[in-house]
Amino acid sequence: MAQAASKDLKRLVSYMEGRFNNGTQAKKDTNYFDITLNMKRIWTKRKGEHWLYVEQAVTAAIERPYRQRVYKVYEKDGEFVSEVYTFENPMRFAGAHKKAKPLSELTPDSLELRDGCEVRLKKEGKGFKGSTGRQTCASERSGAKYATAEVTVQKKLLVSWDRGFDDKGDQVWGATEGGYYFVKQK
Repeated sequence: MAQAASKDLKRLVSYMEGRFNNGTQAKKDTNYFDITLNMKRIWTKRKGEHWLYVEQAVTAAIERPYRQRVYKVYEKDGEFVSEVYTFENPMRFAGAHKKAKPLSELTPDSLELRDGCEVRLKKEGKGFKGSTGRQTCASERSGAKYATAEVTVQKKLLVSWDRGFDDKGDQVWGATEGGYYFVKQK
């Protein structure tokens, strides 16, 4: 039986949902691409569960997202967990965040968990901060062996620093100076 969500969990999910962009950061520092991030609640009738459809794209090519995921966000043992899921043929859902009921054709059992890639967050001030495990999230992108994510979630700001490392621990992809500062647009 699903338990009732805490006020903090509901706040975290409400902070995560929306349209975000780091255009200001990208204009000031050319080491960062101008990225738009959309997160929209899905399957809202599932009691005690919080699911988000996540779509990330270079702003100049918004119709061709390079990352599409589903997050399941829940509370466990005094922390907040954001599990990461993938699904087959994600491009068929490009732009689905604009729909009233995105991904209604899918169900949780059609998703594949990216085991070890969950982000564990703790309440910090009025926001939340957390990360993946150090070497728990497997990655093959650009010669990486594993990936890490450090995340800060606030009411109007989401900071995300995703990086990939090879088997020697050398960074092979991702920003080198710090995270992407996504400002909530709506």
